[in-house]
Amino acid sequence: MTYRVMGVDPGLTRCGLAVVDIEPNRRSTLVAVGVVGTEAGRSLDERLLVISDAVDSWLDLHKPQVLAVERVFSQLNVSTVMGTAQASGVVIVAAARRGIPVALHTPTEVKAAVTGNGQADKVAVTKMVTKILRLDTAPRPADAADALALAITHAWRRGVGQQGAAAAAGSITPAQRIWAEAEARARRR
Repeated sequence: MTYRVMGVDPGLTRCGLAVVDIEPNRRSTLVAVGVVGTEAGRSLDERLLVISDAVDSWLDLHKPQVLAVERVFSQLNVSTVMGTAQASGVVIVAAARRGIPVALHTPTEVKAAVTGNGQADKVAVTKMVTKILRLDTAPRPADAADALALAITHAWRRGVGQQGAAAAAGSITPAQRIWAEAEARARRR
C-alpha cells in the first residue's frame, strides 16, 4: 500500500508544491510537482490568497495522507523569514481544515535524508531527488525539487516500509541505504 505525501517548500515569491507516493519498500514515485508564484508588488493578503487557493486545489485533487512542510528557520533577512512563516501558516491551516496531519522538517534534515549529508547544496539535493524518483530531467526551479525532497524525507523518516528484503534485492538507492543505516544505528543506541 502506498503512502501519499505532499511536500511544501513555503515562500511568498515561490512556493514549491509536490506530491509523492512511497511504497512499503521506499520506492518513491512522482505524482505532481509545481511552483505557485506571486509578484512582490502585490499586497500581502493577495499573495497569501494565491498560495492558499493553490494549496487548497492541490490538497483536494491529490488527497495526501500527510503534509510535509519546511520548518521556518532564522535568517539574517527578517522580511524573508516573515514571508516564509506567513506562507507556512496558510499551508498548515489548509491541511488542518481537512484533518490532514502536518510534519515540519528542517533543511538540514531534508538534505541528510536525501543525500546522506546535512550540509549538501541545492544541486546535490536536486540530483538525488531526480535519481530517487527516476526522473528523466531534474525538477526546476529549486523550490520544486525542495518540495519533492520534503515529501521523500517525511516518508523515509516516518519509517515507511522496512529495508530488509528491499536492501537485499538491491532495489533501494544509495541515499536510502545511508538513511536506513543511520536509522538502524540510532535504534541501537
